[in-house]
Amino acid sequence: MKQIDELNAVLAYIKQNFVGKDDIADLLGIGLVARENLFLLGPPGTAKSAIVRLLCECLEGGKNFEYLLTRFTEPNEIFGPFDIRRLKEGELVTNTEGMMPEASLVFLDEIFNANSAILNSLLMALNEKLFRRGKETRKLPALMFVGASNLLPEDDALSALLDRFLIRVKCDYVNPDRLHEVLLAGWNMESRAKEQQPVISPQAIIELQQACRQVDIAPVRKQYIDVIHSLRNTGIKVSDRRAVKLQNLIAASALICKRQVAELSDLWVLKYIWDTEEQIEILAGIINNIIEKEPAATAHPQALTNKVPQAEEVMKEVTLLVQKWNDSTLSPEEQNVVKDKLRYVQTRCDWVSDAEQKQFIQKEIDALWQRMLQTL
Repeated sequence: MKQIDELNAVLAYIKQNFVGKDDIADLLGIGLVARENLFLLGPPGTAKSAIVRLLCECLEGGKNFEYLLTRFTEPNEIFGPFDIRRLKEGELVTNTEGMMPEASLVFLDEIFNANSAILNSLLMALNEKLFRRGKETRKLPALMFVGASNLLPEDDALSALLDRFLIRVKCDYVNPDRLHEVLLAGWNMESRAKEQQPVISPQAIIELQQACRQVDIAPVRKQYIDVIHSLRNTGIKVSDRRAVKLQNLIAASALICKRQVAELSDLWVLKYIWDTEEQIEILAGIINNIIEKEPAATAHPQALTNKVPQAEEVMKEVTLLVQKWNDSTLSPEEQNVVKDKLRYVQTRCDWVSDAEQKQFIQKEIDALWQRMLQTL
């Protein structure tokens, strides 16, 4: 399909301009094709906003909306003010010109600053692509919502907001060894002419979204179900609703690779459904172990990217858990938390590449399990 070539050209252009951000660019493409929302987690200065802005620039003919939320952001700033002329006639109608309800691509920075005044409307917009205010209800043209924050939410109400973003990506500083590439790419981007910039229309994205629904994922459904069971047993929450929607990401991966049938490697997208940072390496280890069993020349490039945990980091976590267990004042509930964390760490240990280091860490984990069993 011509539309796939256009999208891949845009994604390649983003990767060219942002060194070390290939995973973010590819997942933005997945989100667009699957029409699922994406969340970026990372400290300031990691190019979260700049990457999304460049994608917006490549969306030819589309209306884009970007806003930095604060605790004091009002509904008018996001959805638009009430139409004064209609208000005089006794009608509450929102003037949405230039605001979020008319945008093809929406980027909400520091999204967890959302307050109760906008939260309900925002949740409906993210989940159902609907705008509702008073008696008004309208479908949103948004192809995708992108949210960003420096921190994950702790409040339950804001956790519901995170749940509306199916794809979650960690955006870190680029490896210092690649700083020269970063500087060069940034310099070139400032001087590059707009004529060199590839584009894709919102209509082309809509056609890809429709084609995504036609991808056959039956060949991997059994393995996908097994993965969901495995993740739930590991303690990673995957609700039935999320399990259904995640199929869209698998289909999008296949379509971007110009395939009408999903293959095992398309499960790589499941590495990006974490709820906490601790789950990132756990998911990577579980999913990489599955997709490596069936290497394919037609696999998505991200399926070939492995991120294994560092032995030093895993050992440090084991040491901290030992120290916590030694605390004689631990309540039964706190003891259960330590046990749950040890299960996470044990899963991470399975993916340590160095056999000798892995054996040493496993020995320490087994010793802690034995101590725990003695307290029963």
